[in-house]
Amino acid sequence: MLVLSRKIGEKIHVGDDITIEVRRVAGNRVTLAVDAPRNVRILRGELREAALEFEPAEAEHEPAPTVVVTHQRLGAMPSMPHVLG
Repeated sequence: MLVLSRKIGEKIHVGDDITIEVRRVAGNRVTLAVDAPRNVRILRGELREAALEFEPAEAEHEPAPTVVVTHQRLGAMPSMPHVLG
């Protein structure tokens, strides 16, 4: 897992098509802006399991890549890795 520190306005690039920017930090909450192609599904970490329940068990096509964004208290260690598919 890669752990990065960023300040407001700074960005992280994932591959050639995905950019994540820190927009605001207020208390223990961080607001992120994610710029990605429309075919990339972006989910908050707590919604990933719920989304998987609604997907067919055997898809005939390859699923869209998924970016899972988790949130946590500032300074805390991540509870789970970010999934970039």
